[in-house]
Amino acid sequence: MAYCGVLRCTAAYKVFVLAKKKAYPLRINENVLAAMERWAADDLRSVNAQIEYVLRQALVSHGRVKLVEKVVVEVEDVATSIHSDDSTQN
Repeated sequence: MAYCGVLRCTAAYKVFVLAKKKAYPLRINENVLAAMERWAADDLRSVNAQIEYVLRQALVSHGRVKLVEKVVVEVEDVATSIHSDDSTQN
């Protein structure tokens, strides 16, 4: 198990080869950009990552690309798991 700050993260680790990213200038309506900024902040992503996420989801839902693999990560509070580990050992 890996430890991430005060939270313990458990996951099946997999190696992904990331495709090279290409810079692309984007002209976007200011209201759409403002909405993306709010959504990105809610999801703790950068605006660029949020736009890429939305585009990827649209491509998958419209059958333009296949979603190859999802990685599931479980995060649990260390304090909670320490107390539960202590009770099982007694």
